[in-house]
Amino acid sequence: MTTVPLPSAAAKGTRRFPKGFLWGASTSAYQIEGATEEDGRGPDIWDTFTKAGKIQDGTNARVACDHYHRYKEDVAIMKAAGFNAYRFSIAWPRIIPAGTGAVNSKGLDFYDRLVDEILKAGIRPMGCLYHWDLPQPLEDKGGWQGREIVGPFADYARVVTKRLGDRVKDWMMLNEPNVVAIFGYGVGEHAPGLHLGEQGILRALHHQNLAQGSALRAIAAEHKGMTLGTVTNIQPSRPDSDSEKDRAAAIRWDAVWNRVTVDGLLRGAVPDVLAEKMAGMVKPGDMELAKYPIDLLGINYYSRCTMKHEEGHPFDAWWGDPKVDRYTFMGWPVQPDGLYDLLMEFKHLYGNPAVYIAENGAAYEDTVAPDGSVHDVERTRFIREHIEQVHRALTDGANIKGYLAWSLLDNFEWAFGLAKRFGIVRVDYETQKRTPKDSYKMLAEVIRNNAV
Repeated sequence: MTTVPLPSAAAKGTRRFPKGFLWGASTSAYQIEGATEEDGRGPDIWDTFTKAGKIQDGTNARVACDHYHRYKEDVAIMKAAGFNAYRFSIAWPRIIPAGTGAVNSKGLDFYDRLVDEILKAGIRPMGCLYHWDLPQPLEDKGGWQGREIVGPFADYARVVTKRLGDRVKDWMMLNEPNVVAIFGYGVGEHAPGLHLGEQGILRALHHQNLAQGSALRAIAAEHKGMTLGTVTNIQPSRPDSDSEKDRAAAIRWDAVWNRVTVDGLLRGAVPDVLAEKMAGMVKPGDMELAKYPIDLLGINYYSRCTMKHEEGHPFDAWWGDPKVDRYTFMGWPVQPDGLYDLLMEFKHLYGNPAVYIAENGAAYEDTVAPDGSVHDVERTRFIREHIEQVHRALTDGANIKGYLAWSLLDNFEWAFGLAKRFGIVRVDYETQKRTPKDSYKMLAEVIRNNAV
């Protein structure tokens, strides 16, 4: 039998990244913090969704990873891996429990402590203002379906940045507004669980664009030297077949999934294919408010969208067959080259703005070895292959500033509950013990060498 020698460490580390490249991971408040009823935090739409029995495995986020009490341990884990960046989110209901009005000082105190700990570890804190945890009182007034939410979001942004802006210089407004709109308001799979179809999706997208533009202006007016941006999920949309109907479905889905958010922010425009459907909701001055010259855009990537024409679904488009031989535990196709495709598309379509990968990772069924270690071979391969595609895009001229894995910790995976594990660090939910997985160790090596 012929054996092939493994490549040397030097050979594996020939893909070098620029000096100052951002390396780390991302998390979100609702998924890791727990303490949902402590220190004055108010209820949000995910608390309501959970209490209504909508979580697949019947779990909840009342404890989750208990990060609210264990944040020092989690920051130490990041420091040990050599992270130089960490994107976390602020919980709106922890800061302004009713969504408007009285500010909860204990909520701000927690983020004070967290930010100080992150900085002490030599890590760059990147704050995200909204990662899906809308205060329930605002949803009761219409949530992202109404224009009335624009002012409260800008006010919330002012409150948070006034308190933390002396130390946190990177601010992301939203996380994945397309997912909020489609799954929260369109098809009901996420909180608030509404089935409002195409118009509900487009209203939620448009009002998030307006709130984002308003918040960006509010922060810029009161602070100098901030790096301002947002985070969106971008997935290249490809047709399931060469049929005219499938090609048209892929174009429509691309407009909804990718372009409403990005074109609104970077171009101040509505995609042509959706102009008629959005005509009644776009008022004079809206697109000027939505457009803003951001400094940094976070891109979340998991796979391509392979779309087919299917009536009965919003925009007569739904997922087709990606024709791959690898899937994650979420049932998502593994398509690392799709990340290269979207980065190059972004370069050519939007003038090559500064971007970073704000989320990229995979859920798999991890097995704990007898010695307590977690050898997550598939996740390790997934992350390495995607980092390689980032380097490929960098080599071809894309303006990429960093890579943050999703996620630092196993956590509460929204409607799936605790059953789906994305973390590079395992969390035993009974004991709250943290165990770095092989994917964590691989990422730490990449960071140490600034190469893959």
